[in-house]
Amino acid sequence: MSVASQLAYMLALLAVGAGLRAVGVLNEHRRDRLTAVAFYVALPALVFSSTVTRSLSDVLVWRLFVGVTVVLLAGACIGWLVHRNHATPARRGVAVVQSYHSNLGFLGVPFVAATFGGVTAGKASVVLGIASILQVSLTVLLLTRITSADADVFDELSGLARNPVLIALALGLAGGAVGVDLPGVVRGSLDVLGALALPIALPAVGASITAENGLVDPPTVGAIAAVKLLVMPLVAVVVFTGLTASPTTLRAGVLMLAMPTAVSTYIYSSELGGDGELASAGVLATTVAAAATLFGVVQLLGILTP
Repeated sequence: MSVASQLAYMLALLAVGAGLRAVGVLNEHRRDRLTAVAFYVALPALVFSSTVTRSLSDVLVWRLFVGVTVVLLAGACIGWLVHRNHATPARRGVAVVQSYHSNLGFLGVPFVAATFGGVTAGKASVVLGIASILQVSLTVLLLTRITSADADVFDELSGLARNPVLIALALGLAGGAVGVDLPGVVRGSLDVLGALALPIALPAVGASITAENGLVDPPTVGAIAAVKLLVMPLVAVVVFTGLTASPTTLRAGVLMLAMPTAVSTYIYSSELGGDGELASAGVLATTVAAAATLFGVVQLLGILTP
C-alpha cells in the first residue's frame, strides 16, 4: 500500500468512527470497549512482535533517546513561546501541551509499522516508551503550573507501570536480549493481531474527537496545528540529522514525533483545569490535517534516507 493510500485508509477509518458515533452505533460504551481491545490486545501485540525478534543493539540506540528528549523539550518551549500571552490560563495550558504531545500509540506505532516495518517499527516502539514518560511528565507539570490545578506527577507516572503497551515493550526488549525464538504459529498470531491495531484503534479515535460547538478559537487551534505538524517534524529532522542518526533511527524518531496531538490531552486538560472544548478542537484539527503533513514528512524522509 502506498503512503497516500495508507493515509487515505487512516482518514477513512477515522471518518467511520465519527460516523458510527454520530448515528449512535458507536456509543460511549462500545467505543470504550473497542479502545480496550486496541489498548490491551492489538497494540501490545504489535509492539511486542516488532521488538522481540530484534537484538537490543538494533533498537536501543543513544541517539534515539537523546533525539526524542531534545525534540520534545524543544516542542514544549516553542509551544510556550507561541502561546505564552494567551489571556486565558485554561486555554494557554491546553495550547502549550497540544503543541508537542503526540499520538504515539494509536497512530504512531501502527503507522510507522505499516509504512516502514522492520527495525524502524522496533525503534518506533522504543520511541513510544521514551516519549510516554516525557510527555506525561511535561503535560502534568505544565498544566498544573499554568492552570494552578492540583496534581501529583508521580501518581500519573505510576500509571505507566501498568500500561499494557509499555509492558509489552519491556517484554519484547527482554525477549530480544535473550534471543527468544518464538514458534511460527505464535509469530503468525502476533502479526495478525498487530495488523489489526490500525483498523481497531482509528475508529475508536474517530469516535472520541468531536467539535460539537464548532471549531473553538480558530487562531489558537491553527497555531497548535502549525507547531505540532510543521515545526516539530522540522525540528526533529534537524536534531536527528545533527546527531548523525542512522536511516532507521531518523525515520522512527521523525515520523513518530510528527504524529498529531494525542486524544489523551483532552483527558489531562479536563482533569487539570484546561479548556476541554479547545482540547477537543485541537485533537480534531491536528488529526485531520495530519493526513497531508504526514505525507510530506514521509516524502522528505524518502529523500533523506533513500
